[in-house]
Amino acid sequence: MPRRYLIAKRSQDASQPRVVSAIAGFRRSEDGSLTLLALMLVVMMIMMGGLAVDIMRYESTRTTLQNTLDRATLASASLSQTLDPESVVNDYFAKAGMTSYLKDVTVTEGLNFRNVSADASADTKPYFLHMMGIEDLDANGHSMAEQRINNVEIMLVLDVSGSMSSNSRLTNLKSAAKEFVNTVLSSDPEKRISIGIVPFNGQVNLPSTLLAKYNVTDNPGITNSTCIDLPASTYSSPGISTTTALPMTTYSDSYSTTSQSTSYVTPTDSSNGAMSVANVWCPAYLGNQVSLPNQTIATLKTKIDALTAIGATSINAGMKWGLALLDPGARNMYTSLITAGAMPTTLSGRPFEYDDKEAMKVIVLMTDGENFAEERINAPYKSGLAPIYKSNSDGNYSVYHSTVSGSNKYWVPHLGTWQAVPWSNSKNNGTYVQQTWQQVWSTSRVAYVAWQFYARALGGSSSSSRTNYYNTWMANFRTQTATTTMDTQLQAACNQAKSNEVIVYGIAFEASTNGQTQIKNCATSAGHYFNATGLQITSAFRSIANNISQLRLTQ
Repeated sequence: MPRRYLIAKRSQDASQPRVVSAIAGFRRSEDGSLTLLALMLVVMMIMMGGLAVDIMRYESTRTTLQNTLDRATLASASLSQTLDPESVVNDYFAKAGMTSYLKDVTVTEGLNFRNVSADASADTKPYFLHMMGIEDLDANGHSMAEQRINNVEIMLVLDVSGSMSSNSRLTNLKSAAKEFVNTVLSSDPEKRISIGIVPFNGQVNLPSTLLAKYNVTDNPGITNSTCIDLPASTYSSPGISTTTALPMTTYSDSYSTTSQSTSYVTPTDSSNGAMSVANVWCPAYLGNQVSLPNQTIATLKTKIDALTAIGATSINAGMKWGLALLDPGARNMYTSLITAGAMPTTLSGRPFEYDDKEAMKVIVLMTDGENFAEERINAPYKSGLAPIYKSNSDGNYSVYHSTVSGSNKYWVPHLGTWQAVPWSNSKNNGTYVQQTWQQVWSTSRVAYVAWQFYARALGGSSSSSRTNYYNTWMANFRTQTATTTMDTQLQAACNQAKSNEVIVYGIAFEASTNGQTQIKNCATSAGHYFNATGLQITSAFRSIANNISQLRLTQ
């Protein structure tokens, strides 16, 4: 082999170890890079797993927090919930062991709605997110619940007794009541709120359209004087039956005294004999009649302006009629009145059931006094012929007494004598007419008739005998209802209202101590009672109205 070839071959053989060494080094370098990548991948996998753990912990806490918020706000927003709404929310979080997470509770409520919103936040303290620079991961929750009642039925039961004319009380009442109507109904474009007015004094005067729906007896036949002597049994239930016989109130002056002189006093004597329209139990005033539920502001304001202060005070009767006209049992009657055009068609279906979740019933009861012992003419003397005769010629009376012996059984009061026939002033060829009891009471005081026609006639010259006869005939003619009984009847009606979830607001307007007590006890709660003087009655009505005016109607 030539020398040149051998030298080349040796050079080639000598370079092989260096190439192999270089390749091995490269291989060793690649192995190191793969190890670093693997480590990075492992770290990323750990971080992703940790992130998942932190997120699952966050979501679990957030879900529990939100569920607690939702349950708490729903429970506290319920209008049937009598506990403090904020306390209810706090109690839910305490029982869940999450008290520290609750941040804020806001309660907004009015007469017909309650809105509760709550916020909570919990630090989930992440385990792995710190590696990504995330130090905090708070689970926040917010919940809001609301219950709202759309249909509202209101009865304003207002005292219009004679004392309301003092100290500008009636003037202040009218101003406050009209503002109330305007505030409540101006925020009700959907016509979901109705307002009725029940004025009361010694009785409650019904309009003829309403009176015709009841089974009334003993109608005195006096225009605009249509009250009912409510039987005691009507206070045992919220409504008033349209089939039960209800005796009407006699148009009589049965709580004025009269002179008990042995001498004659004419029946027209304004101080002793003549019936006073200011003292009858059912004054004949159209403006004081009940106003059926309405939704027109102008109409209701006109009704309020027409109120007149006159008569005694029977708060029990006012409250009873206010509740009866909210009672579902009156629905058929309302339907008939709507058909007849006496009530708006928008009131169809009212009064709603007591347990209707979409309806609310409210009574605003106001008085400036306390119950005054009610008097009513007894049944035998309400109607029919009286044993009393009136001369057509001179207007004088004579009275037949069957218990008197002899033939002279007719007592002639103006002469103070007895005779065999009714007085007729025969010198003038006079005649006479037997009177009905309605005619007697429409002109003469009960006390006058008891004294002049009976006590003087039957008692003779004995003072004590005359007094005994007077007391006997006063008891025969009329029955008094004690104020304690009236208070009991009032509270019975109030309790029936409250037990049927009718909200009762009570306003004692410059009332006596007992009047304040009765109204306070009648109100739904202490927060529903107002003790007002002067212009404070406006504030009382305004406070009630503002609750209702926040109404936002929803479907």
